[in-house]
Amino acid sequence: MSVLLDIDQLRTFITIAETGSFTKAADVVHKTQSAVSMQMKRLEERVGKPIFARDGRASRLTDEGERLLDYARRIVKLNNEAVASLASAELSGRVRLGVPDDYADRYLPEIMARFAHTHCNVELTVVCDPSSDLVDRIDTGDLDLAIITDCETLNRDTEIIRREQLLWIGSTRHSVHLDDPVPLALGRQSCNWRLEAISMLQAAGRPFRILYTSSNSTAVSAAVLSGLAISVLPESGLRPGMRVLGPAEGFPTLAPCRIGLVRNRHEASPLADALANHIIQGLDNISEAAIAAE
Repeated sequence: MSVLLDIDQLRTFITIAETGSFTKAADVVHKTQSAVSMQMKRLEERVGKPIFARDGRASRLTDEGERLLDYARRIVKLNNEAVASLASAELSGRVRLGVPDDYADRYLPEIMARFAHTHCNVELTVVCDPSSDLVDRIDTGDLDLAIITDCETLNRDTEIIRREQLLWIGSTRHSVHLDDPVPLALGRQSCNWRLEAISMLQAAGRPFRILYTSSNSTAVSAAVLSGLAISVLPESGLRPGMRVLGPAEGFPTLAPCRIGLVRNRHEASPLADALANHIIQGLDNISEAAIAAE
């Protein structure tokens, strides 16, 4: 007799594997820890093999669990795509998305392509602005959905969907990182990444000067690639011709940055919810494992 796997159990299983903890997974999937434990007990009964082994206070996957994890991710992804595809025939209209230009080049093409494929009757309007401006436009109803980066300070209702390491970046063809004081190309004065960079250099006693200021990531990257300045970017912002600088070069380790999703709470929109699902699937690395490791 064939074994039928439960989608909800698989989702919980994936979350436990990524967070490394039943307790943390329970918070993510909005269930009690006992409910999560019961789900995993039933999943193990379905597959007929143990999928978790205790490792101190954490839970690690057995060899069978590692094999199941790969299938679970594919099954859940295919399920989500099937549901979105069937629902898309009923959805039409316009949805407005805001995204910082730091992430527009890297992620928008894939997100837009997948969304257009499953929602061919929907018009997608995209606005590229700094995160703080996007939050303001969400509050005034100008946007249905926004991807933001300064999550901790901008909005309490942010749904964290990705975490990346913030890195010091220089040019592979230049040695401007050896200058004293070191020249910096950073975002505008309210940018959290700028504040983090300045704070860390001051704490390390490393002299610096602000050479370029721009809220446009392309302009900042141009200053870096031309060998005029050093900057800070998330991992996904790395481009050919850039090098990562660290403590060995006199640049202290930066804190990771969070990428979040903010929704217009004043106007519920099935279109915005559908787009949000595509964004989450596209951006979700999601380093829950890295978060748990911290």
